[in-house]
Amino acid sequence: MVSRMSAAASHRRLLLAGAVCIYGGVFAAFLVWERPGLGLGHFYYLAIACVALGAGPWMGALGGLVASGLFALGVVLNPAVPSAQLLTAGTLLRLIVYSAMGALVGWFARSNHSLVERLHVAAERDFLTNLLNARAFEAALERRLEERHPFTLVLGDMDGLKRVNDEHGHAAGNDALRELADGLLRQARHEDDVARVGGDEFALLAAVTGEAEARALVRRLEEALNAQDLKASFGIAVYPDDGTTALSLFRAADARLYDRKLLRRRLAPPQSLTLLRTPVQAGS
Repeated sequence: MVSRMSAAASHRRLLLAGAVCIYGGVFAAFLVWERPGLGLGHFYYLAIACVALGAGPWMGALGGLVASGLFALGVVLNPAVPSAQLLTAGTLLRLIVYSAMGALVGWFARSNHSLVERLHVAAERDFLTNLLNARAFEAALERRLEERHPFTLVLGDMDGLKRVNDEHGHAAGNDALRELADGLLRQARHEDDVARVGGDEFALLAAVTGEAEARALVRRLEEALNAQDLKASFGIAVYPDDGTTALSLFRAADARLYDRKLLRRRLAPPQSLTLLRTPVQAGS
């Protein structure tokens, strides 16, 4: 997300810088070469379009006003162009067309930008929980590996989801997944990345630098979920101690997750198998 925002800002700056250059170039060419009927003023449309694409409809309309002012100044300063051209209906029409064109291009550009942002969000978000999906999480993990700062990968697996689906239906199971996702988000910090990477599998990237701190994080997550009558098992892997690649970190965290689930199954009494909140029946 940060890289996209930086690229968009760089793109806008480039468009605005290009607009300034075009304004200056067209104005200079108008002073030197413009003659009645030549029409160099039409090239101001390029500058107006750059402003509108980079800054939106209002600035696009303002870009049209700037172009109209430069055109009028060029008429005054160029002796080859009769100044009487300023006192015609064409001057007013030019002002209207320049400004309308800038506003229209800016409006379409902004609408397109909003659509692209929504598509990006849809491509990176899990449809059920609105967490990052597996593809976006893998990209976030690769970014952290490239930065080479210590962090912790946490893999989580909801306990008892199959039982909830079998006894209460998949709608109840989906509700439980959403509740678990909300619980993880509440415990995560702003800079953490939280994702649903499988059916009942979740993952978290946190700026936690040691195993003791990572285990404390897992305990905090488990306690918070227990308070919601939710259960999940977690496995951790610390970069770079447990691996320096995405595959090695996933393997280490998955192995610890598997061991944790086995241990909890052995210690759990038979009556504790109902691990998720029983959904309220309609009409109760």
